Amino acid sequence: MYRVLIVEDEDIIRKGIAYTMDWVGMGCTIAGEACNGKEGLEKIRELEPDIVLADIMMPVMDGIEMIREAKKAGIGDFKSIILTSYADFEYAKAAIDLDVSAYLMKPASEDELKKDVEKIISEIEKEHQYEEFTKRSKSAMDFDTVYIKQDKDNDYVKYVLDATKEHYADKISIDLFSEQLGVSSSYLSRKFKEATGTSYLDFLNKYRVQQAIKLLESGKYKVYEVSDLTGFTDYKHFSSVFKRYTDVAPSEFLN
Repeated sequence: MYRVLIVEDEDIIRKGIAYTMDWVGMGCTIAGEACNGKEGLEKIRELEPDIVLADIMMPVMDGIEMIREAKKAGIGDFKSIILTSYADFEYAKAAIDLDVSAYLMKPASEDELKKDVEKIISEIEKEHQYEEFTKRSKSAMDFDTVYIKQDKDNDYVKYVLDATKEHYADKISIDLFSEQLGVSSSYLSRKFKEATGTSYLDFLNKYRVQQAIKLLESGKYKVYEVSDLTGFTDYKHFSSVFKRYTDVAPSEFLN
């Protein structure tokens, strides 16, 4: 359940929002209430809400200042909805600068508020999915943390790793490297797995996917271009490998 904090100085409005909306149906619970920005700031620190609904004009501290102070102090990680009866551009501008998720004029209808809350929940869920995705990706495909046991034979493995980092977009394989090093491919494959704990093909695919993620995040390339730039000459194969390691297709990742 997502935790909601309501900060509103007008008791009737605050209670109305808290007790007339179907919060449970939206996957939320009212974590707390506050009647001014100063009390709201304390509640944000104490309750760590996911969503904060706040009036702008309140005694002691207004809603904009409350959100600004919370962000400045790094208190909580919440989305905010501003409620106000003042159609003032400067207030709206201040809300935009603070990355407020919604700005509603009072009296806001239940449907309007519900629509904005559902939109925010969708944003939070996408952020959580992305955080999990990047966490899995980093732990599974961090090239720089590959452990190599130090012995003379693993000079071959280091050569393979360095060459992979430089030429991952080209047509490379363990057979190519074994030929360059003058050793058998079976010997090199065995030494690589002993040193890194994974097969060379698995490592190459993971590294290519890691680079593909960086290119997709840049927003500069289409999926088929990323496929070519990371050594996957076949788009369908690229999509299949990408999904195998990340649980999402490259097109889904872009969205």
